[in-house]
Amino acid sequence: MQSITGKRFRLADVGDMLLHILRFIKNNLSITIVVNAVYNRATLSYQKVRCSSYPQIRGRLQVQNNGTMSLGDDVRFNSSLSSNFVGLYKSCTIAVTSKGRLQIGDGSGFSGVSIYCDAAITIGRYVNCGGNVSIWDTDFHPLNAEDRRVNDVTKIISVPIEIGDDVFIGANSIILKGVKIGARSIIGAGSVVTKHIPADEIWAGNPAKFIKNISTNS
Repeated sequence: MQSITGKRFRLADVGDMLLHILRFIKNNLSITIVVNAVYNRATLSYQKVRCSSYPQIRGRLQVQNNGTMSLGDDVRFNSSLSSNFVGLYKSCTIAVTSKGRLQIGDGSGFSGVSIYCDAAITIGRYVNCGGNVSIWDTDFHPLNAEDRRVNDVTKIISVPIEIGDDVFIGANSIILKGVKIGARSIIGAGSVVTKHIPADEIWAGNPAKFIKNISTNS
Protein backbone atom coordinates (compact mmCIF):
# COMPACT_ATOMS: atom_id res chain seq x y z
CA MET A 1 0.00 0.00 0.00
CA GLN A 2 1.50 3.39 -1.05
CA SER A 3 1.02 6.44 1.21
CA ILE A 4 1.00 10.11 0.21
CA THR A 5 4.55 10.50 1.55
CA GLY A 6 5.80 7.62 -0.57
CA LYS A 7 6.29 5.19 2.30
CA ARG A 8 4.85 1.74 2.06
CA PHE A 9 2.57 0.33 4.72
CA ARG A 10 1.51 -3.24 5.18
CA LEU A 11 -2.15 -4.05 5.69
CA ALA A 12 -1.14 -5.29 9.14
CA ASP A 13 0.12 -1.78 9.96
CA VAL A 14 -3.22 -0.30 8.94
CA GLY A 15 -5.00 -2.90 11.06
CA ASP A 16 -2.85 -2.01 14.07
CA MET A 17 -3.60 1.66 13.54
CA LEU A 18 -7.35 1.02 13.46
CA LEU A 19 -7.06 -1.14 16.57
CA HIS A 20 -5.35 1.70 18.44
CA ILE A 21 -8.08 4.10 17.35
CA LEU A 22 -10.81 1.73 18.53
CA ARG A 23 -9.06 1.26 21.87
CA PHE A 24 -8.80 5.04 22.26
CA ILE A 25 -12.52 5.46 21.59
CA LYS A 26 -13.40 2.63 23.98
CA ASN A 27 -11.23 4.05 26.75
CA ASN A 28 -12.73 7.51 26.33
CA LEU A 29 -16.26 6.11 26.37
CA SER A 30 -15.45 4.26 29.59
CA ILE A 31 -14.12 7.47 31.12
CA THR A 32 -17.25 9.35 30.03
CA ILE A 33 -19.51 6.72 31.59
CA VAL A 34 -17.63 6.94 34.90
CA VAL A 35 -17.63 10.75 34.90
CA ASN A 36 -21.37 10.83 34.14
CA ALA A 37 -22.09 8.35 36.94
CA VAL A 38 -20.17 10.48 39.45
CA TYR A 39 -21.90 13.63 38.18
CA ASN A 40 -25.38 12.09 38.42
CA ARG A 41 -24.85 10.74 41.94
CA ALA A 42 -23.51 14.10 43.09
CA THR A 43 -26.42 15.92 41.45
CA LEU A 44 -29.11 13.74 43.02
CA SER A 45 -27.45 14.05 46.42
CA TYR A 46 -26.90 17.81 46.22
CA GLN A 47 -30.44 18.40 44.95
CA LYS A 48 -31.84 16.27 47.81
CA VAL A 49 -33.70 13.87 45.53
CA ARG A 50 -35.22 10.95 47.45
CA CYS A 51 -34.49 7.66 45.67
CA SER A 52 -35.88 4.26 46.65
CA SER A 53 -33.01 2.88 44.58
CA TYR A 54 -30.47 4.59 42.36
CA PRO A 55 -32.02 5.22 38.89
CA GLN A 56 -30.55 3.97 35.63
CA ILE A 57 -29.21 7.03 33.81
CA ARG A 58 -27.59 7.12 30.37
CA GLY A 59 -25.90 10.48 29.94
CA ARG A 60 -26.22 13.37 32.39
CA LEU A 61 -29.44 14.16 34.24
CA GLN A 62 -30.13 17.88 34.73
CA VAL A 63 -32.01 18.53 37.99
CA GLN A 64 -32.93 21.67 39.91
CA ASN A 65 -34.93 20.68 42.97
CA ASN A 66 -36.06 23.45 45.31
CA GLY A 67 -39.12 21.53 46.50
CA THR A 68 -39.73 17.81 46.98
CA MET A 69 -38.68 15.19 44.42
CA SER A 70 -38.85 11.43 44.90
CA LEU A 71 -38.06 8.48 42.62
CA GLY A 72 -39.29 4.91 43.03
CA ASP A 73 -37.36 1.74 42.25
CA ASP A 74 -35.92 1.04 38.79
CA VAL A 75 -36.62 4.46 37.28
CA ARG A 76 -34.79 4.99 33.95
CA PHE A 77 -33.58 8.14 32.20
CA ASN A 78 -32.14 8.20 28.67
CA SER A 79 -30.34 11.51 28.88
CA SER A 80 -27.82 11.61 26.04
CA LEU A 81 -28.43 12.23 22.36
CA SER A 82 -27.40 8.68 21.44
CA SER A 83 -29.33 6.91 24.21
CA ASN A 84 -32.56 6.67 22.21
CA PHE A 85 -32.60 6.48 18.42
CA VAL A 86 -36.03 8.09 18.22
CA GLY A 87 -33.93 11.28 18.00
CA LEU A 88 -33.34 13.13 21.26
CA TYR A 89 -32.34 16.79 21.06
CA LYS A 90 -31.53 17.36 24.73
CA SER A 91 -30.81 15.64 28.02
CA CYS A 92 -33.50 14.94 30.61
CA THR A 93 -34.23 18.18 32.46
CA ILE A 94 -36.25 18.34 35.68
CA ALA A 95 -37.07 21.47 37.66
CA VAL A 96 -39.10 21.58 40.88
CA THR A 97 -39.88 24.96 42.45
CA SER A 98 -39.96 25.65 46.18
CA LYS A 99 -43.68 24.84 46.33
CA GLY A 100 -43.51 21.90 43.90
CA ARG A 101 -43.85 18.19 44.66
CA LEU A 102 -42.71 15.65 42.06
CA GLN A 103 -43.21 11.93 42.56
CA ILE A 104 -42.20 9.27 40.01
CA GLY A 105 -43.27 5.67 40.56
CA ASP A 106 -41.43 2.36 40.22
CA GLY A 107 -40.29 1.20 36.79
CA SER A 108 -41.08 4.41 34.89
CA GLY A 109 -38.87 5.47 31.99
CA PHE A 110 -38.06 8.73 30.19
CA SER A 111 -36.01 9.86 27.17
CA GLY A 112 -35.02 13.50 26.84
CA VAL A 113 -37.97 14.45 29.04
CA SER A 114 -38.68 17.99 30.23
CA ILE A 115 -40.50 18.15 33.58
CA TYR A 116 -41.35 21.45 35.26
CA CYS A 117 -43.19 21.16 38.56
CA ASP A 118 -44.54 24.28 40.26
CA ALA A 119 -47.52 22.68 42.04
CA ALA A 120 -47.52 18.87 42.01
CA ILE A 121 -46.81 16.18 39.43
CA THR A 122 -47.54 12.55 40.26
CA ILE A 123 -46.33 9.95 37.76
CA GLY A 124 -47.43 6.38 38.48
CA ARG A 125 -45.70 3.05 38.19
CA TYR A 126 -44.42 1.67 34.85
CA VAL A 127 -45.16 4.86 32.92
CA ASN A 128 -43.27 5.03 29.60
CA CYS A 129 -42.54 8.39 28.00
CA GLY A 130 -41.24 8.50 24.42
CA GLY A 131 -38.50 10.85 23.28
CA ASN A 132 -38.73 14.57 24.06
CA VAL A 133 -41.97 14.46 26.07
CA SER A 134 -42.74 17.60 28.12
CA ILE A 135 -44.76 17.60 31.35
CA TRP A 136 -45.51 21.09 32.70
CA ASP A 137 -47.96 21.90 35.49
CA THR A 138 -47.72 25.67 35.03
CA ASP A 139 -48.32 28.40 32.45
CA PHE A 140 -44.83 29.83 33.21
CA HIS A 141 -46.17 33.35 32.55
CA PRO A 142 -49.35 35.31 33.40
CA LEU A 143 -52.11 35.13 30.79
CA ASN A 144 -52.83 38.85 30.98
CA ALA A 145 -50.52 40.95 28.79
CA GLU A 146 -50.18 43.77 31.33
CA ASP A 147 -49.20 41.26 34.03
CA ARG A 148 -46.56 39.83 31.68
CA ARG A 149 -45.10 43.30 31.11
CA VAL A 150 -44.32 43.69 34.80
CA ASN A 151 -43.60 39.97 35.27
CA ASP A 152 -46.20 39.58 38.02
CA VAL A 153 -45.41 36.02 39.09
CA THR A 154 -48.36 36.00 41.50
CA LYS A 155 -50.66 35.78 38.46
CA ILE A 156 -49.06 32.61 37.07
CA ILE A 157 -51.47 29.66 37.15
CA SER A 158 -50.18 26.23 38.20
CA VAL A 159 -52.41 23.15 38.62
CA PRO A 160 -51.31 19.59 39.61
CA ILE A 161 -50.88 16.80 37.04
CA GLU A 162 -51.63 13.13 37.70
CA ILE A 163 -50.48 10.31 35.38
CA GLY A 164 -51.73 6.83 36.25
CA ASP A 165 -49.92 3.49 36.24
CA ASP A 166 -48.87 1.90 32.92
CA VAL A 167 -49.59 5.00 30.84
CA PHE A 168 -47.67 5.32 27.55
CA ILE A 169 -46.96 8.83 26.24
CA GLY A 170 -45.73 9.02 22.65
CA ALA A 171 -42.69 10.99 21.52
CA ASN A 172 -42.81 14.80 21.39
CA SER A 173 -46.08 15.01 23.32
CA ILE A 174 -46.82 17.82 25.78
CA ILE A 175 -48.84 17.31 28.97
CA LEU A 176 -50.19 20.62 30.26
CA LYS A 177 -51.31 21.81 33.69
CA GLY A 178 -54.27 20.28 35.51
CA VAL A 179 -54.38 17.11 33.40
CA LYS A 180 -55.24 13.68 34.80
CA ILE A 181 -54.45 10.62 32.66
CA GLY A 182 -56.05 7.35 33.74
CA ALA A 183 -54.19 4.07 34.11
CA ARG A 184 -53.09 2.17 30.98
CA SER A 185 -54.11 4.93 28.57
CA ILE A 186 -52.00 5.78 25.51
CA ILE A 187 -51.15 9.24 24.18
CA GLY A 188 -50.23 9.35 20.48
CA ALA A 189 -46.94 10.90 19.37
CA GLY A 190 -46.91 14.68 19.04
CA SER A 191 -50.06 15.20 21.08
CA VAL A 192 -50.87 18.20 23.27
CA VAL A 193 -52.96 17.05 26.24
CA THR A 194 -55.14 19.77 27.75
CA LYS A 195 -57.94 17.83 29.46
CA HIS A 196 -58.57 14.75 31.60
CA ILE A 197 -58.23 11.34 29.94
CA PRO A 198 -60.01 8.31 31.46
CA ALA A 199 -58.32 4.96 31.97
CA ASP A 200 -57.88 2.50 29.07
CA GLU A 201 -58.29 4.98 26.22
CA ILE A 202 -56.18 6.16 23.27
CA TRP A 203 -56.00 9.90 22.63
CA ALA A 204 -53.99 11.81 20.02
CA GLY A 205 -53.74 15.16 18.27
CA ASN A 206 -53.37 18.86 19.03
CA PRO A 207 -55.33 19.30 21.14
CA ALA A 208 -55.53 15.59 22.00
CA LYS A 209 -58.89 13.96 21.27
CA PHE A 210 -60.41 10.58 21.98
CA ILE A 211 -59.51 7.91 19.40
CA LYS A 212 -60.80 4.64 20.84
CA ASN A 213 -61.03 2.45 23.90
CA ILE A 214 -58.30 -0.08 24.66
CA SER A 215 -59.67 -3.61 24.75
CA THR A 216 -58.62 -5.53 27.85
CA ASN A 217 -58.21 -8.59 25.58
CA SER A 218 -55.75 -6.91 23.21
